[in-house]
Amino acid sequence: MKPLILVSNDDGITSKGILTLINVMKTMGEVIVVAPNSPQSGMGHAITVGETLRLEENFIFDGVKAFECSGTPADCVKMARHFVLKDARQPDIVVSGVNHGSNTSISVLYSGTMSAAIEGAIEGTPAIGFSLADFGHDADFSHTEAYIRKITQQVLDRGLPKGVALNVNFPPKRNEPLKGVRICRQANAKWVEDFDVRVDPNGRRYFWMVGNFVNFDKGEDNDEWAIANNYVAVVPVQFDLTAHQAIPVLNEEWEIV
Repeated sequence: MKPLILVSNDDGITSKGILTLINVMKTMGEVIVVAPNSPQSGMGHAITVGETLRLEENFIFDGVKAFECSGTPADCVKMARHFVLKDARQPDIVVSGVNHGSNTSISVLYSGTMSAAIEGAIEGTPAIGFSLADFGHDADFSHTEAYIRKITQQVLDRGLPKGVALNVNFPPKRNEPLKGVRICRQANAKWVEDFDVRVDPNGRRYFWMVGNFVNFDKGEDNDEWAIANNYVAVVPVQFDLTAHQAIPVLNEEWEIV
């Protein structure tokens, strides 16, 4: 039996990246798509709790059953599992992307792409988020396809540790072929932000967040280094945010009864 593959993203159901992912997945199994009906970048793991959700079937992908959802990427995976596939077979894998723009380092916390993958992992389903370090609307995804297929097949064949999803980032298309895959860690980097203060035509003040991405990491075993050196970066991530190493420190040093 062919694997059932759930596809989602955060750039919206009409993005070029999700079409790339769907076309690859169609060669590997039965595909079902539940994706946002509009861009949801930077939503992190937000879910919709104070508003209604809407779900409509969309027929833009030839031979693929697809739905567009008014909610976040995490909402989309929840809707797929608990409504669209409620009385049917559950997915064998969740794949998200391909995102327009990288989700390396600290960006994984803000990423809607990765929230869809992590939601899959929360439900006990192997999951992968794919991102391309090119924010262009018409970015070239062609060099990602063979690696998407290889990485997905490895997960289908071998599974993933419980509670783990893969964060896969591709360098932008360059004149030289990709060097291969690096299994690596999240880089020690962050966004250094500021707020540009502006005034609208009615004289009311508003703010626009600006900033620069700063990499503090000098190692060669992290995702930022891999992308810069034309490797595919694969980082295993988990939704358990417990700082286990801090528990004994707090138990020993804090004076709390």
